[in-house]
Amino acid sequence: MISRCARRAFDSDERHPATAKAVGGGSLLALAPGKGITAHRESGATLQTYAALSKPQDWFAAIDFMDGWASRRGSFVHDVVIVGAGPVGLFLACELGLAGCSVLVLEREPEPGSPWKADPLGMRGLSAASVEAFYRRGMLQPLLKASGVNDYPGADEPAPPRGVGHFAGMMLDPAKVDVTALPFRLPGPATEGVMTHLEAVESVLSERASMLGVEVRRGVTVSAIAQDDQIVVAHAGEHEYPARWVVGCDGGRSAVRGLAGFDFVGTEPQFTGYVVLATIADPAKLRPGFNLTPTGMYLRTPAKGYLGMLEFDGGAFDRSQRPTREHLQAVLRRVSGTGVTLSEVHLASSFTDRAMQTTTYRRGRVLLAGDAAHIHSRLGAQGLNLGIGDAMNLGWKLAATVRGYAPDGLLDTYTREQHPIGAWVLDWTRAQAAAMKPDPHAQAVQGVIRDLIGTHDGTTYVFEKVSGSSVRHDLGGEQPLVGRNAPDLRLEDGTRLGDLMRDGRGVALDFSTDRCLRGSAMGWEGRMRYAAGAARNDLGLGAVLVRPDGIVAWAGDRAPDREAFERAAGHWFGSPAI
Repeated sequence: MISRCARRAFDSDERHPATAKAVGGGSLLALAPGKGITAHRESGATLQTYAALSKPQDWFAAIDFMDGWASRRGSFVHDVVIVGAGPVGLFLACELGLAGCSVLVLEREPEPGSPWKADPLGMRGLSAASVEAFYRRGMLQPLLKASGVNDYPGADEPAPPRGVGHFAGMMLDPAKVDVTALPFRLPGPATEGVMTHLEAVESVLSERASMLGVEVRRGVTVSAIAQDDQIVVAHAGEHEYPARWVVGCDGGRSAVRGLAGFDFVGTEPQFTGYVVLATIADPAKLRPGFNLTPTGMYLRTPAKGYLGMLEFDGGAFDRSQRPTREHLQAVLRRVSGTGVTLSEVHLASSFTDRAMQTTTYRRGRVLLAGDAAHIHSRLGAQGLNLGIGDAMNLGWKLAATVRGYAPDGLLDTYTREQHPIGAWVLDWTRAQAAAMKPDPHAQAVQGVIRDLIGTHDGTTYVFEKVSGSSVRHDLGGEQPLVGRNAPDLRLEDGTRLGDLMRDGRGVALDFSTDRCLRGSAMGWEGRMRYAAGAARNDLGLGAVLVRPDGIVAWAGDRAPDREAFERAAGHWFGSPAI
């Protein structure tokens, strides 16, 4: 009945949407001629957009698809089911919700709060690239507020970063970063990393997801995955959650990864690490900061009683067991070479430097992001940043696929672009583990590294790597900006690129005096924004096309090539609508 109603509305070219109710699941389908069909989920007073498809053949396919599943199962078919409500899953949910997809997030834990997410145990460092992702979606200020950051810089001129971090426990001096050597760096509101905690990140993302109509169901453990060429179903006990796509964002011990049959390969651990919150009877025996010792490493943080330890035991500790006070005290005494006493252990967990990665990030209608796709040691604090990068790269591509305008092969570029970055992060953490081993060979390497990071070139190299500014996807062509994260270009009227990206669309910036790309860009009006005007610093360019994830897809010289722009737009955004 839905199909007949929708087809009749399309054939008669009615000016007002035709609406019909699905057989099951409380779903609504609305057709607006010239705009496509949109299906909604009715949940109390809330309507959640199901899809907006631009082509008639896509309308009818979606209608028949919904009809079939609603009549057979009585279940609403979401566009995407995300398994895991951590930062990566929630960021991806926001990206999809922003694009008008219906999204259901399933989370195993019954409650969002945990001492492991709050300060200090949940402390994480967001790289400049991750901070920029929040900025481009209008979430930077809420994040800074939730993180208790009151002095984030908004530099008018590029300046050395205030913090760089460490390599293998060897601290770097931010004053040694050569800002002039950083590629295409412009001043802007998001040029620095931020120290935050998981509780703050998740609270900001949860609020935004709710505003976008994303539903989060807690206390749901996925136990099976079944898929065919049209649908994938996540099973949790007796419950079924059908969707067009499932994304596993359920962490390093991902259920989705195993259930969907992904190959997971890599290297076994060299050490066991511990994170401990304890009462220390004699804290003065432990030096502050990172301490590489002849027997391992320990970290005494500024937070009272918060310690980190590494013991190179080949990962021998049984991580299925909670580490006892006696065991932790013995490890701390060994790696510190002191007789320090832990009076009481309040919280403790263990980890290793096991480094593994799936061979692909997609199998059929199941995808992986974040730690579900790759695990590594906590050295360098790259895990959260890598996961946010996954979500930013995948979100717009999956949304375009759901909505029916993705060019052929777009979704497969997710693995092609993000897998090498994940592989690099694994190697980066392996290199640090190798340099920290308590043996003469590693100690010799430490000496060389200290010399290198004591130079401007060495510190700048490390900063480029950990900040994300060195990342460049191979998108073809010789233009050096293409494939890189776009600098925050600013028009003379004060409008910044970041301001134009808040709705999740791509952006075409036209600096040419004759606005030569205006007519072409209109063909992708629903998928990209067009902005024109002189730039305060155009980097010698006449125009730039930026993907929704902030990656430069095309850049033209002072006299932009209109046909080259159209080829790039079609390659990333599909066929023009007009």
